[in-house]
Amino acid sequence: MIKNTLHLHTQFQIGEVDPRIFGGFLEHMGRAVYEGVYQPESRHADEKGWRTDVLEALKGLAMTNVRYPGGNFASGYHWEDGVGPKEARPTVRELAWQSIEPNQVGTDEFIELARRMKWDPMLAVNLGTGSPEEARNWVEYCNSPPGTLFADRRVTHGHSDPHDVKLWCLGNEMDGPWQLGHVPADQYAIRAQQAGKMMKDVDPSIELVLCGSSMPQLATYLEWDQTALEYMGDLTDYVSLHRYVGLGDKETADFLAIPNSIDQQIEEVDATCRFVQGKRKSKKRAWLCFDEWNVWYKTMKPGSEHMQGGGKFAPPLIEEIYDLRDALVVSGFLHSFIRHADVLKIANIAQIVNIIAPILTRDDSLLIQSIYWPFAMFSKRRNGISLSPKIQGEMYESSRYGDTQVIDSSAILDRDHLHVFLTNRSASASQVEIQLADRKLSGAYNAECLTGPDPLACNRWETPDVISPKAFSDCKIDGSSVDLTLPPYSFVAATLQLV
Repeated sequence: MIKNTLHLHTQFQIGEVDPRIFGGFLEHMGRAVYEGVYQPESRHADEKGWRTDVLEALKGLAMTNVRYPGGNFASGYHWEDGVGPKEARPTVRELAWQSIEPNQVGTDEFIELARRMKWDPMLAVNLGTGSPEEARNWVEYCNSPPGTLFADRRVTHGHSDPHDVKLWCLGNEMDGPWQLGHVPADQYAIRAQQAGKMMKDVDPSIELVLCGSSMPQLATYLEWDQTALEYMGDLTDYVSLHRYVGLGDKETADFLAIPNSIDQQIEEVDATCRFVQGKRKSKKRAWLCFDEWNVWYKTMKPGSEHMQGGGKFAPPLIEEIYDLRDALVVSGFLHSFIRHADVLKIANIAQIVNIIAPILTRDDSLLIQSIYWPFAMFSKRRNGISLSPKIQGEMYESSRYGDTQVIDSSAILDRDHLHVFLTNRSASASQVEIQLADRKLSGAYNAECLTGPDPLACNRWETPDVISPKAFSDCKIDGSSVDLTLPPYSFVAATLQLV
C-alpha cells in the first residue's frame, strides 16, 4: 500500500470559508415545489401546506441560502402571477419544462419558508421574457418600506415589514440557446445593466449576480463573461458559474477525477474577472457564485419524458438515483469550493428535493440519497479558514482530466480545531498521513466515513441505509501527525483538536 501524505501549515491560508457556499436551489420544475417542499394533501403537511418531513431532512444540510424560482423557469416567470390571494392567481402553461404552473407558491410563500428554515433568499429575475422594469418592481415589492405602489401591494398581502432580500440573480443561463429570451452577450449585458441599475436605485444594499457562462462546452465560454462584465462595470458583485457532470461512457476512475475540471473552471472564470478588473482599472472585482452544480447524467436526455412535462402538473422530471460514486464526486465539488475560498463566495447545489436532489419523496415517504451525506458532513464543519493542502502520493492518469491524485483533500482551520476532508478515489484501501507542520494535536478526534459495499451501491426505497456515514476510528495520532487508512471508494470528514 502506497502511503499518501497530506501536508498542512496553519499559516498557509487560502481565505475565510464563506458559509454561503453551502446553499441550495429550488425551482418550479417537476416535483421540486409541488410534491416536494409543498404538498397540502400529504399527511406530513402543516397548516401552510409545507411537508414537515422534507423540511426536517433539509435541516440536516444546514443550507445558508436558497436560490428561487429558477433556473430555466425564471426566464418565463412573471412574479406578479405568484402574489396575492391564492384563489385569484392564474394557472399558466410554463414553457421551460412544458408544465402547468398553478402559482400556489410564490414570492411571499418562499420568503416565509426561507425565514423558517434560516435560509437567505436568493431571487432570480426574469431577463428572458421579462423586462428590466419588472425586475425593479420586484425589488420594490420585496425590500421597500410601505408608501409606494409595489411595497403597498406587499402590505395588502399581509407583509407590512420588507422581506429584505439581499441576493438577486440577473437572469439565468442567458448564454444558452435553450433559454427563453436567449440573446448574444452584448445584448444580455444591456438588459442586465438596465435592470441592475434600477434594482440598486431601489435598494443600494442588494448584491447582484451576473449570468456567466453556463457550461465550459459552449463556444462562447469566457468570452461571454468578459463582454458582460466589461459592460456591467461596478454594478456586478458576483458572476455565476454552472456545472453538471456525469459518467458518460467512461470508467469509474475517470468519473472520480472530475474535480480537476471544477478547479480549472473556477480558476478560468476567476482569471476572466481579474482581467476585466485590470482592463477597467477598477478597485472592485467580481467574486464567483457557483449557483448551480451537481451530478446529473442518468436522466439527461433532451426532449425525453425526463426533461419535458407534457403539459402536466408536477410531472416527475430528472429524478436521479444516486450511487456511491456520485456521492464521491459531490465531495470533490466541495473540496474544490473550499480550496478556492478566496474567490468563491456563494454556491447552490441543484436542487434540494426530487429534482436531481439529495432527497426524494414518494407519496408520504421520504428517501435520503447518497449525495446528501458529503454535503452534510462538510456543512457541519464549514466554519473557519481554508488551508492550502499539499498531497504527496499515489496518482493515476484520467483520460478526460489528466493526472489525478488518488486522495482528494481540503482542510479548514477553525480556531483550535482542524477539519480535514479526504476522498479515496481508489478501489483499494489507502493509507494517509496528515502532517501538520506548525502545531501539535491533543489527541482528541471526531470523524465519520461514507462508503458502501461497492461503487454502484445506492439507497433505495426498500434499502434506504446502504450509503450513510459511520463513525470512523481507524486512525493514530502522534504529536503533529495523524495516520489513517481510508476504505476503498470512501469519504472521511475528521475534526482534530489543536494544542
